[in-house]
Amino acid sequence: MSVKRFKNEEKFNNKNFEIKNFGVLYVLEIINELDMLIRARYPLLYIVSNEEDRVIREIKTITGDALWIWSYITGFRKNGKGIVSEKTRDPLEALRFINNSRGRGIYILLDYHTFLEDGSPDIIRFFRELTKILKGTEKNVVIISSILTIPAELEKEITVLDFPLPEKDEISKLYDDIVEDVESEGVIPKINGNKQHVIRALTGLTEDEIANVLYKSIIKHRAFNIDTIIEIKKQIIRKTGSLEYYHTSDSIDDVGGYDIFKEWIIKRGNAFSDEARDFGVPFPKGVLLLGVQGCGKSLLCKCVSSLWNFPLLRLDMGSIFSGIVGSSEDNMSKALKLAVAVSPCVLWIDEIEKAFSGVGSSNFSDGGTTDRVVASFLTFLQENKAPVFIMATANGIKNLPPALLRKGRIDEIFWMDLPNPLERTDIFKIHIKKRGRNIEDYNIPALVDISNGFSGAEIEASIISGLYDAFDDGIELCNDHIVNNLNITVPLSTTMAEPINELRTWANARARVASTRYENPTEKRAINL
Repeated sequence: MSVKRFKNEEKFNNKNFEIKNFGVLYVLEIINELDMLIRARYPLLYIVSNEEDRVIREIKTITGDALWIWSYITGFRKNGKGIVSEKTRDPLEALRFINNSRGRGIYILLDYHTFLEDGSPDIIRFFRELTKILKGTEKNVVIISSILTIPAELEKEITVLDFPLPEKDEISKLYDDIVEDVESEGVIPKINGNKQHVIRALTGLTEDEIANVLYKSIIKHRAFNIDTIIEIKKQIIRKTGSLEYYHTSDSIDDVGGYDIFKEWIIKRGNAFSDEARDFGVPFPKGVLLLGVQGCGKSLLCKCVSSLWNFPLLRLDMGSIFSGIVGSSEDNMSKALKLAVAVSPCVLWIDEIEKAFSGVGSSNFSDGGTTDRVVASFLTFLQENKAPVFIMATANGIKNLPPALLRKGRIDEIFWMDLPNPLERTDIFKIHIKKRGRNIEDYNIPALVDISNGFSGAEIEASIISGLYDAFDDGIELCNDHIVNNLNITVPLSTTMAEPINELRTWANARARVASTRYENPTEKRAINL
């Protein structure tokens, strides 16, 4: 079944299309904020970033030459240059160096979180004394680290800033620099797409990662190849452990039924345009797809990403809760920040009820970790202004926190019931065509009658099993093969009849149905084999 497309479909297909005014802090705003804090004599600042060289470069635009950089390998060096200072390599001696220095200056400590994490009483006490002294001077301490570690004793002394990943203007400048570099070597790179398409594909990466991706693409193809860039980006995002990048070409026309949901999602797609911003329409927040297993909820997430031409990021909640104690909250924070950096995007959370099942007993079972992770996620849903569209799927409702279901956090809850006869007709046609067969060779109405109570996944499985049987028989796939497999299959609607009926009763009164209601025919058709 074909669906109505966007009013502004040309804009979505145009690779120059980009969304503005995300409502998040960008680099210039962070630098202005840092400049203000330094001039206001905030003594101790903590910048969270993986890109220490980029952060230092931006800080130099504020401080000029009054900059000292420390690492455990080199000790303190002015502007990060010169000979190694063996004495100040010791983390406590580094603090004494700051205390004894005269005149104004910015003192950067790289990866100092390790020594704060150790909880050394000497270091923590020295920091507390140092912050009192620095308030009356023109000296500031800036910790740069990819990990935020603040001892309880210093929580009131430290001001934290999150340094964002490169935005489109920075990526464009880096792109131009690399083009100029390779052209000086006699290489004229071509573009598979256009510049804006390449820049959009590079969002969510660090400066070094962007340079590596572009140079690798040039070496491999002598061009900026979008497919290569996306493939490398998948691997980079996968290293985060919590997010997985999907590049999908699934079409929403390949999903049978759900006409109400399809109409709704197309309207939400139109709301990402600049015209919608000018009209006063906010970015859509997200949707919860609730339904029986095998009814295509996960497939719809992929189809929406393809329909909107947005990246699809799958949030692995198992990875969020793995690792050492205390890391779960940080894992969730990093994953959500990366989603914002990659935006506009679709953030897919599969079977969300399993991830949040520990809410309520969290204080007894895991020291409150699940409660804190869920709270941070709910806050993101409420406060996020970036075009990150949440698509969560669930097979049940009991374990979900009520705060997740209210308006303002997600836009709608859709109930995805077992397919009705019209939808099963579409499903049979889609999967028979997908296997290279002519639908006119099959008695679709009779197959629809036999498959009453089957999910889309079970119908697809019956056709695939029929193909195995036909191949083994040495003949073409026919009605008989599909019917036999339908007859020997016990659908989930029978195996799990009670919980499905209970969920249907809840959803029919509290959720929006995804399909137009349909009354099943009382007469069944005879099948002609």
